[in-house]
Amino acid sequence: MTQLDLVVRSRRTVTPEGERAAAVAVRGEKITALYDYAAPLDAAEDIDLRDLALLPGLVDTHVHVNEPGRTHWEGFDSATRAAAAGGVTTIVDMPLNSLPPTISVAALEAKLAAARGQCHVDVGFWGGAVPGNVKELAPLHERGVYGFKCFMSPSGVDEFPPLQDADLRRALEEIAGFRAPAGSGGLMVVHAEDPALLRDPAGPTYPEFLESRPGTSERSAVQRVVELARETGARVHILHVSSADCLDVLEAAQADGVAVTAETCPHYLTLTAEQVPEGATAYKCCPPIRSEANRDRLWEGLARGVLSCVVSDHSPSPADLKVPDFAAAWGGIASLQLGLPAVWTEASRRGHGLGDVVRWMSANPAALADISGKGGIKPGNDADLVAFDPAADNPVDAARLHHKNAVTPYHGRVLKGAVLTTWLRGRPVDGEPHGRFLPAGQRTMAGEPAEQHLILGEK
Repeated sequence: MTQLDLVVRSRRTVTPEGERAAAVAVRGEKITALYDYAAPLDAAEDIDLRDLALLPGLVDTHVHVNEPGRTHWEGFDSATRAAAAGGVTTIVDMPLNSLPPTISVAALEAKLAAARGQCHVDVGFWGGAVPGNVKELAPLHERGVYGFKCFMSPSGVDEFPPLQDADLRRALEEIAGFRAPAGSGGLMVVHAEDPALLRDPAGPTYPEFLESRPGTSERSAVQRVVELARETGARVHILHVSSADCLDVLEAAQADGVAVTAETCPHYLTLTAEQVPEGATAYKCCPPIRSEANRDRLWEGLARGVLSCVVSDHSPSPADLKVPDFAAAWGGIASLQLGLPAVWTEASRRGHGLGDVVRWMSANPAALADISGKGGIKPGNDADLVAFDPAADNPVDAARLHHKNAVTPYHGRVLKGAVLTTWLRGRPVDGEPHGRFLPAGQRTMAGEPAEQHLILGEK
């Protein structure tokens, strides 16, 4: 056997089959085999983590990078640095709040141009479904987006308007027809809040903001998405479920064979409305952080598999947009770098293991978007690995994060668990960007090898 490039050993290697002592062998960019922990192996570099955990790189399918156009909010360099520091080796960028939004192939090309030379982790893209762009969906699918995001209520930015019911049906009918050889079948990911049940906050406080976006709005919208998915045959995914009132609707639809999945986010699993300090607008997001009792029910839904993914919905903004109060501030949580320790802090307290966290934050998001070679430590996959100390105290200082703007509700908290090293395709993420564009289905474009279109980390 020729010499391996890298071996990483850990008594707590988290694999798809469970946690075990193992030596992970890497040649080139791929995991070639898993051996016994103490197996003698010939490698250029042999790292022994001992009792520290070895995880697969996380896959975050809900990230707002915002470049081009709103790069002062966040950009590819800062976002992907933050991702790597948080153990995330693959992100899928949302079609807003960049300018232009990713609602056409030309807009996707603008994103790719902006990303080149900056990406420290691998990057894929969602397309956007907005009124009037149904004819753009198939070309975007062919160009390699993983699916399409739409809103049922106002998005917060004028250039990405919501779909009314008839437009949503037309888009789902179009997406339902996407099949091989165009790659994975179509997928619509939905911001599900019923605008008829939303209203302006009655005042500036958090309770008034929370009351303006009730859980009934989420439940009503999810019911409608399920109905349309059943009627059109489209595959749908509900984004950032914050209200546990949606769980019974989702569970019944899944049991009935409707192609619907759903996610939640670290802030809904770790923060509660009762904890929000007066005037602390870093906690504002849409849909909102709800009660402690609601949080407990979300954890139950996650444990049952009704919610399959935990992803960040990293939606940052400058501090001057998070003022003056909960009625007027921009709604979005910055947490890309903190998702793993935030979730592990609460998951471990509730008796969940690292294998559960890896399933929710790596394997299932990769499966949702059908991202090949990601989501697990197994032979043939990319050597995306994370050395993680699950016992470490992790005090959060917003100013020390890689996020472009030092605004996060986790500031001052002490989380549990720390990322020590992140490897992307066998190379440590150490300041020299080597991320790639991952088109859905790994399709070739213009008859050229896909590799020629993938490099985003090198200028």
